[in-house]
Amino acid sequence: MPATDLLQRSFAAVWHPCTQMKRHESLPLVPIVRGEGAWLVDADGRRLLDGVSAWWVNLFGHCNPRINAALRAQLDTLEHVMLAGFTHEPVVALSERLAALTGHRLGHAFYASDGASATEIALKMSAHYWRNHGQPAKHRFVSLAGSYHGETVGALAVTDVPIFRDAYADLVKSASTVPCPDSRLAEPGQTPAELARHAAAALEAHLAAHHTETAALIVEPLVQGAAGMVMYDPEYLRLARALCDRYRVHLIADEIAVGCGRTGTFFACEQAGIWPDFLCLSKGISGGYLPLSLVLTTDEVYAAFYHDDTARGFLHSHSYTGNPLACRAALATLDIFAEDDVLAANQVRAAALRQAMDAAFADHPAVRHLRSRGMILAFDVDGAGPGFAGRFFSAALTHGVLLRPIGHTVYFMPPYIVDAAEIDHLMRGARAALDEALT
Repeated sequence: MPATDLLQRSFAAVWHPCTQMKRHESLPLVPIVRGEGAWLVDADGRRLLDGVSAWWVNLFGHCNPRINAALRAQLDTLEHVMLAGFTHEPVVALSERLAALTGHRLGHAFYASDGASATEIALKMSAHYWRNHGQPAKHRFVSLAGSYHGETVGALAVTDVPIFRDAYADLVKSASTVPCPDSRLAEPGQTPAELARHAAAALEAHLAAHHTETAALIVEPLVQGAAGMVMYDPEYLRLARALCDRYRVHLIADEIAVGCGRTGTFFACEQAGIWPDFLCLSKGISGGYLPLSLVLTTDEVYAAFYHDDTARGFLHSHSYTGNPLACRAALATLDIFAEDDVLAANQVRAAALRQAMDAAFADHPAVRHLRSRGMILAFDVDGAGPGFAGRFFSAALTHGVLLRPIGHTVYFMPPYIVDAAEIDHLMRGARAALDEALT
């Protein structure tokens, strides 16, 4: 099919996400026809290195042969069955393997289809837990400034990104925010850990005043994605865990973007040596193949809902909860982690990415705050001006690279399979795109 025909049909019939459609009158959609490893190929045959892992989900490349094979086998067995009153091997096996990855500290998995739904599940489960324990006043939530936890109405309550929140403010239950320990805000001579302790003091003051009405604190561990890849020291998570314990408040770790090895450990919380009461996963868990999300939680939380009274059970469902195909893709993804020792390999790959980013951008006069955490790398651009993200995105495409800045922040989240030549191509393309976007 000609690219122009596909573009015209898509523009007319498809309402694209997080998109002002009028902009595509001058910035054409990119028609993708196939994927090959770390690359996407458009309808004109142009190859684009996927520097954002298809919105942070594609861990092991497009059309990965091992995940493809697992899905073909599952298609011949069971495509779907409702999870209410039924079960199946893929969802049981996935739940067991994820529990084992937490050392069985989080031994119960509740499934949905997308990240925002996982957030909603964790929030509802926390508030319902306190109701079942005779403390219905504990139904409010607190999150970090700049946090992003999804765009459904419940998730927007704990999302502190104005463009997502303000348009629907009248529909959203209010929540509280506390300072984020953004390492970029450190004063001269102040370490990221010291800044984290300062931010934790503000959290302590909030919980001291409001713990009787607070159900949970929700955080994006170590990296706040939509805020512009804000990175902070693990010390904050350690202190937050201790404060939540002291004031009897749940800790929800939104690892939707930062889990599955993205920050260097399989779960980002591991770097702080703590475990939350609820851990949300989505995005990379299915290898970028199928919609899947889940919430892992503790025996204590599970026991609070185990009762003869249906109203004390957790009242939440999705038609495709625990879909066998999605679970099989996730199991194949976990197989790759184990068989290829991915976390160890990523340490080497992350170091190579950071070295290449520093070499390409450390001397650029407009670049500030070069930073990385595992397989997430970013920098901020001074003097970018209005429309920078769109200009950079368009310029990067002309250099064979798919990158989508967040405001004035350029970030890299490539698949875990990029090799040295692809890293070089990624950084050279990004440097050329930056120079062109600032012209």
